[in-house]
Amino acid sequence: MAALHLVLPPHILSGHGPPPLLRFHRKLSPLLHLLPRAAAAATGASAAAVTAPSDAALQNFRRWLSTHGGDTGAVAPAVVPEGLGLVAARNLPRGEVVAEVPKKLWMDADAVASSDIGRVCSSVGDLRPWVSVSLLILREAARGGDSLWAPYLAILPRQTDSTIFWSEQELLEIQGTQLLSTTMGVKEYVRSEFNNVEAEVIAPNKDLFPGTITCDDFLWAFGVLRSRVFPELRGDKLALIPFADLINHSGDITSKEPCWEIKGKGFLGRDVVFSLRTPLEVKSGEQVYVHYDLDKSNAELALDYGFTEWNSSRDSYTLTLEISESDPFYGDKLDIAELNGMGETAYFDIVLGESLPPQMIPYLRLLCLGGTDAFLLEALFRNKVWDHLELPVSRDNEESICQVIQKACKSALAAYHTTIEEDEELLEREDLQSRHQIAIEVRIGEKKVLQQINDIFKEREQELDDLEYYQERRLKDLGFLGDNGEIIFWES
Repeated sequence: MAALHLVLPPHILSGHGPPPLLRFHRKLSPLLHLLPRAAAAATGASAAAVTAPSDAALQNFRRWLSTHGGDTGAVAPAVVPEGLGLVAARNLPRGEVVAEVPKKLWMDADAVASSDIGRVCSSVGDLRPWVSVSLLILREAARGGDSLWAPYLAILPRQTDSTIFWSEQELLEIQGTQLLSTTMGVKEYVRSEFNNVEAEVIAPNKDLFPGTITCDDFLWAFGVLRSRVFPELRGDKLALIPFADLINHSGDITSKEPCWEIKGKGFLGRDVVFSLRTPLEVKSGEQVYVHYDLDKSNAELALDYGFTEWNSSRDSYTLTLEISESDPFYGDKLDIAELNGMGETAYFDIVLGESLPPQMIPYLRLLCLGGTDAFLLEALFRNKVWDHLELPVSRDNEESICQVIQKACKSALAAYHTTIEEDEELLEREDLQSRHQIAIEVRIGEKKVLQQINDIFKEREQELDDLEYYQERRLKDLGFLGDNGEIIFWES
């Protein structure tokens, strides 16, 4: 029977040979490519705690947009409970265009190229788009009133409730969560990128960066992009859209219909603009909302924007399964996994109240396959083995996956410093700070999903005697076993 060992950080749960490697942590690889989401000026319940811009600053910002060809007559920037937001200046029907921002005001790769740091950034070679745009933000902020974007930069918050801005004491509240390991991974990644650009771009060009730029400054610029860039504007298309990025999120909006587009205007459509629409009918004086991403978990919302939703569909946990290189059948198992569209490592996002991902159980059976079941790994079965893995292989194999997962869940649950019941009591307090509430809602969601996974496999283990395994199915196919499990004897 597999024996799992908990290693921190992050939580790596590994078994004996042939061992399934279970990593209960949020996968970091997508985070290394900055997939930011649209966000308001300051998201989260405590955004208002950040000093709000003055009315004069907001009026100056709106005049700046109008002067440079922006159309924002339908809405106005205003201080709202979330921080800053867009408020309807009149009654708006569903689908109404509320703002159009010309490309010359975007902060993107083209803006970098045409700026005074363009030559320096291009000379570095493989500088990631988010890094170059972050440098543009910092360069323009340093220019103060001389910057084209000065009125916009003046209203940006210095931080949000995103976990990347939490103190060490605040991070203790998410001890044991996947969010903690993800947050630390992201901060380490940003620190590494900063060290590179400091050596290659900032230090050799003090004429462009005369002041002191710290890693905290770079993290701030990263946070601005991560929280404010719209979903499809990522990678090489990464663009920060002033004014449009003030729009806040509402969990009441569930439509996946796009609320914005990039289109041409003017003579022959040569003037490119970002056009933002309201997805719902809005009355004058009410705030206009969109949804940032229907598929993000609460941990991802907390990381990117600094808020969570009390919605079970946002509670998830990522289970990472991995074929161990020490497995004596490593090559065969990897080959089978790759033939079926998977690989050495597989990630499974498990959502509260939803079924397990369909590929998870077959992959688990593959990882635990060994002993008398190892014949299924032979080349003879290569093209059909996955069909066999979609059904119970043997009692030993099925019992192994049940016990491996249960032990992993219990180990992961033990890493939290509170129970679900204790967290539920804490949520009833009226004096909760927003970051404390975020931490509680994230960890309670993770624990509920872990408990759900554990219960699924605990129940499955109790049903092992009632399952039909490969050998029984094979005997039935050959006509040697009846539907009720009786042996059929053929007489001559």
